[in-house]
Amino acid sequence: MTKAKPKILFISLGCDKNRVDAEKMLALIGQGDYLLTDDEQDADVIIVNTCCFITEAKQESIDTLLEMARYKQDGNCKALIACGCMAQRYAQEIRQSLPEVDAIVGTTAYDAIREVIEKALAGERPIRLDDLRKIALEDGGRMLTTGGHYAYLKIAEGCDKHCTYCAIPSMRGPYRSIPKNSLVSEAQRLAENGVRELILVAQETTLYGTDLYGRKCLHELVHELAQIKQIRWIRVMYCYPEEIYDGLIACMKEEPKLVHYLDLPIQHSNDSVLRRMGRRTSEHDLRAIIRKLRREIPDIILRTTLITGFPGETREQFEDLCRFINEMEFNRLGVFPYSQEEGTPAAGMGDQIDEETKLSRRDELMELQQEISLDLNEKMKGSQTDVLIEGYVPGENVYIGRGYGDAPEVDGYIFVNTDIPLETGNFVRVMITGSSEYDLTAVPVSG
Repeated sequence: MTKAKPKILFISLGCDKNRVDAEKMLALIGQGDYLLTDDEQDADVIIVNTCCFITEAKQESIDTLLEMARYKQDGNCKALIACGCMAQRYAQEIRQSLPEVDAIVGTTAYDAIREVIEKALAGERPIRLDDLRKIALEDGGRMLTTGGHYAYLKIAEGCDKHCTYCAIPSMRGPYRSIPKNSLVSEAQRLAENGVRELILVAQETTLYGTDLYGRKCLHELVHELAQIKQIRWIRVMYCYPEEIYDGLIACMKEEPKLVHYLDLPIQHSNDSVLRRMGRRTSEHDLRAIIRKLRREIPDIILRTTLITGFPGETREQFEDLCRFINEMEFNRLGVFPYSQEEGTPAAGMGDQIDEETKLSRRDELMELQQEISLDLNEKMKGSQTDVLIEGYVPGENVYIGRGYGDAPEVDGYIFVNTDIPLETGNFVRVMITGSSEYDLTAVPVSG
């Protein structure tokens, strides 16, 4: 009698970098003697790819592990595996405080996932934490979880910035660029499987190449990726403003496939707060690079993220930030209340700010940004743009898409009204007809 293949349920939490690791693990699992399932009760092995970037993410990871542990009694689960950032940073704590977890896999050891599954099913309780200077380059492919027409391409691992609020270096290690030939090969396979938009991600993309090639060469990588015929859009995320360089700006002006969109995580604008954060920029520098980008690339879309309630942030410093945001008019903006992460320098600073103040300042900034977004979107009416179709609203003749100014999962959508059938993953030229704070409506342009 043929032995039944173990069924694997995989849950991935956290950021798009974690998602890439998850997709690589799924591909490796698919090459083994396993079946994938989305039924918790039916799964023989449950894997949770954890996150702990901020306290809320850590709690979500813990809650998910505890919820999945129930299926050891209420289902078929024989092994519960934790991997990803929380597994890396808190391996021993997980072993002691969450005995329900049978195996632990760190951020640089995901290429050993099949081996770990086998050991866990055999009754062992392995902990696999590899050197944080390692890059897992074993190429088992990707099992995309994004719908197939766009994909994240992680171009580097780790970070050397050591901002005082951030624990990423302790979970992901030092900055390591992935060789260009590996990235181009991976992108080529993604394109052959239907991907039309590549989204370049890392903890910091603008430093790409400095450790491998002795220079910033993100623009060189973009030019090579643009040679892949099937790729239509290339989008760059996580560009530290102080590291943006002329070669990247020139590439954005000259390379048609590199969309006019940049994600600049500035976190704050007040010089005193920026110094306490360990950021390597100033308000003057931020204004200068934003002016330069908009002068060189007039239709560029700029996204940023901010932190409110950093230790010692006064009301006056927060109002400085509000004035800066009002003047800079970012197209896209996200705000996070400061999270006191253990082991980081900021966690030990005095003048910690209460949660109510952090949240009220976040809400105040988001209300300001809503007004800015509404005004900017209103100016889009009557303009034309290309839209990547991503879905359909049944019964309403409305298709859901994204323009070049919209990164998936963090930005808005363009809702296309038409009786003409449109295929997911295809591009269509549209004219903007309406707007709200974050989304736009449009109709296809004839022909």
